[in-house]
Amino acid sequence: MQNSHIFNDSLPKHIAIIMDGNGRWAKSKGKPRVFGHKKGVSAVRKTISAAAKLNIQAVTLFAFSSENWRRPEDEVGLLMELFITVLSSEIKKLHKNNLRLRIIGDKSRFNDRLQKKIAEAEKMTENNTGTVINVAANYGGKWDILQATKTLAGLVEHGELLADDITEEMIAVMSLCLIFLMLTC
Repeated sequence: MQNSHIFNDSLPKHIAIIMDGNGRWAKSKGKPRVFGHKKGVSAVRKTISAAAKLNIQAVTLFAFSSENWRRPEDEVGLLMELFITVLSSEIKKLHKNNLRLRIIGDKSRFNDRLQKKIAEAEKMTENNTGTVINVAANYGGKWDILQATKTLAGLVEHGELLADDITEEMIAVMSLCLIFLMLTC
């Protein structure tokens, strides 16, 4: 029994997964790119299940960066539909297993239907106390810098900081703090 305690203490508290290469993998197998994206969902399902069983506190999935909007329109449309489908089919399972879903990133660019699905899914699981599943969607470096800049501008506006005192380091630290807060709230 003591060995299992040592094993559990050595596990990470937070796992981040960059979901990249699913479309290329499918193409290499002679399949449409969406086939790879669906296989990616299946792999994530298994990963989340294992993480929850191991009492990992948080899993962050970098699923759709802001740069992904540059993909062909039909592929983006398929990815958005897949996102809605997965939210619809998986949210009750997440809730039943006491997992909390959080979508981080700029949700405003998603269509109304997807925004509504996201809000419903987050609301359903907001009081769950198990593993937190963060999905970074429409998230990227430029968005991150924008959020940090807005936060610093708010401090200037409220007289808590002088604009001339803002440094590159402050923006970098603020970006890291915002990411940390989003992932742990």
